[in-house]
Amino acid sequence: MKKRSDGLLFKFGLFFLIFTVVTLFFCSVMMYLSQMASYKRQCQDNIRMMGNYLESMIMNEKDDFKAYQKYFMAHYHDMEIPIDFNDFHGKKQEFHKLFHETFPGKTYGEEIRFEDMTPELKKVYAEYLHEYWLKTFEDAQKDFNLAYCYYVTVEENDDDSYEVYYVLDAERTEREGSGGKLLHLGDQYHHTPENQEVEWTVWHTGQPVDRFQEWDNDYGHTYTNYVPLIIEGTRMGLIGTEVDVEKLNLQILLNTLREMFFVAVVLIICVIISLAFLNKVYITKVIGLAESVEKYSTDKDPEISKEIERYNNNGDELSDLAGQISAMIVELDFHMKNLIATHKELTETKEKASNMQALANKDALTGIRNKNAYDNEIALIDTGLKESPIDFGIAMIDLNYLKKTNDTFGHEQGNQAIKKLCHIVCVIFDHSPVFRIGGDEFVVILRGHDMEHYDELRSRFEEEMEIVKKDSNIPQWEKVSAAIGAAFFDPEIDKTVSDVFKRADRAMYERKAEMKAIRYE
Repeated sequence: MKKRSDGLLFKFGLFFLIFTVVTLFFCSVMMYLSQMASYKRQCQDNIRMMGNYLESMIMNEKDDFKAYQKYFMAHYHDMEIPIDFNDFHGKKQEFHKLFHETFPGKTYGEEIRFEDMTPELKKVYAEYLHEYWLKTFEDAQKDFNLAYCYYVTVEENDDDSYEVYYVLDAERTEREGSGGKLLHLGDQYHHTPENQEVEWTVWHTGQPVDRFQEWDNDYGHTYTNYVPLIIEGTRMGLIGTEVDVEKLNLQILLNTLREMFFVAVVLIICVIISLAFLNKVYITKVIGLAESVEKYSTDKDPEISKEIERYNNNGDELSDLAGQISAMIVELDFHMKNLIATHKELTETKEKASNMQALANKDALTGIRNKNAYDNEIALIDTGLKESPIDFGIAMIDLNYLKKTNDTFGHEQGNQAIKKLCHIVCVIFDHSPVFRIGGDEFVVILRGHDMEHYDELRSRFEEEMEIVKKDSNIPQWEKVSAAIGAAFFDPEIDKTVSDVFKRADRAMYERKAEMKAIRYE
């Protein structure tokens, strides 16, 4: 009997082995073909979504982008952008400085438009916009793991061919210029509808199409999706987002293998269950227990323990297991309820503490950090100074004539003066934390960029005071005047932040005295 049972088990095992291999083979082929179609569609949707995202960003600033593209196409040979620039903030500051020097007291976009600016200003602003948009495209290419990301504009020829001009190209190439190595701009390529059918169709119709443009060149084998950029009915260009075909096919293969692994596991489990049919009483009990546990894992209903308990009826190992699982579910339910209640209490406490901390560190009038936040910050710096010197500085700014403003115009206008000065300080020292530590006193903790360029920023501050003073378009109480003074940490004479603060405070009062003397000359 034993030999006969062994023979049947062997035959069933051989049968199910052949069945499993054949099933896995055909499933693999079918699944790969299905994955190829579905994943390609998903990939197309993803890169199209990326193109739509870049389009929406451009449309949010469509007027500036339209002016920038027009200027670019006419002057890209003259634009000078370093090949290795990392961000656009330097060019942005250069534009704002030159703008305020050229149009004192004016605002770009409201009083002055692009076409109203001088040629020098237009060039600086176009270079800033190019750096900004190129960095945006480069970040999108990196963050979304794209093979390539770019923006082109098209000029149609009489023979139905067309010229493609690369306006934004996330693959930087260099050229030599008078200022060193510069970014090469304005690549031009001749395309035809026959060879670039998808690109031509999207441009010609102004509508995206449900397929890729396939490229096979020195950069590799890629699929490209195009999103047309249309501003106020005018076709501006195409946003191209590309994915590497080899990576795409590899991902499809890996997904197929991964899913086939799980299919194989399921088939093997089925074979084992089928071969164990002679002991169906135990198999039935195992399946019943498995279903109950799965149901509990889904519903988290502790009443399932009673259902499991009914399998504890024979005194064997499976019966013992059923009893232990039933007891475990009851105990887990008890601990789960306690954990949920504890987590809820901790979450509420954390939210309350976070809200209280935010309110404690925020100045109610200006919205910037207050004296309490300043005290916390200098405490951290003092702790660091005990270990090693730290490069930092402190700038003190004091609003002049606040009492006179309050007495003359009222406290509400005095508050407006405080907020006006606060705005100016935050704009100029935009790389440093600003604190309001008194009614008319502000402190800036200088580090990095603002500390290294303090003299330049102080000059900008003094110039802004003069601009505000002469601005006839704002009320008298917003023509604020303020004294500024700064000091920088010197390990030879300073032990704490307080030492630097005192020197900065003296420098500020010396400046206040100078301003007072000049006023009465």
